[in-house]
Amino acid sequence: MSWGAEPVAKLFYCETLNPRKACAAARFLDADVEFVRVDLGRGEQRTAEFLAINPNGKVPALQDGERTLWEANAIMCHLSDSVGAEFWPHDERQIDIIRWLSWDAGHFTHHGATLWFENEVKPLFGETPNERIVADAEASLKQFARVLDDHLADRRYVVGGSVSVADFALAAALPYAATSRLPLDAFTNIRRWHDRLNELEAWRDPFPHSNR
Repeated sequence: MSWGAEPVAKLFYCETLNPRKACAAARFLDADVEFVRVDLGRGEQRTAEFLAINPNGKVPALQDGERTLWEANAIMCHLSDSVGAEFWPHDERQIDIIRWLSWDAGHFTHHGATLWFENEVKPLFGETPNERIVADAEASLKQFARVLDDHLADRRYVVGGSVSVADFALAAALPYAATSRLPLDAFTNIRRWHDRLNELEAWRDPFPHSNR
């Protein structure tokens, strides 16, 4: 693992839910970044060097020259601006995207990530999912999935006519739907929309192969 500012931006990641969307965005945008894997098992996220980049001790994080940035949604927006893309638009769509990013963090992916942690991460460490937490998250995810499913009924993407940071943010938990047992089978518009995202190689396969 290497540190220090260099001309190419460094995207610090591991193969988990939030870093996945930042890595997917970097690949989708063909951004000039070096992918740097942070080994959470060895505690690399708690080193002084990494905490200088992200004091939260979490991934993803981005080091771009003298600038450091954390939080996956902000990183996606920055990468879009760095290549002059419409992935993070600077017109009337932006307010709508912010609305969906806020809604997603508090509702859709919030509950999806809970199920991902309970059903997929905990068993890796020999722990049993908390049945009450799982039941609450399932009920809440279904409630808010209906909102998104209805919104997508006559739309190809969440905002506007092309893929944006809103799509990658809202779909963050969906690649783990089967293994995390997300109760989304009844929401056909969400499934159709995610099938469309899966047509993008960057979304299907976001992580560097050399680090797997």
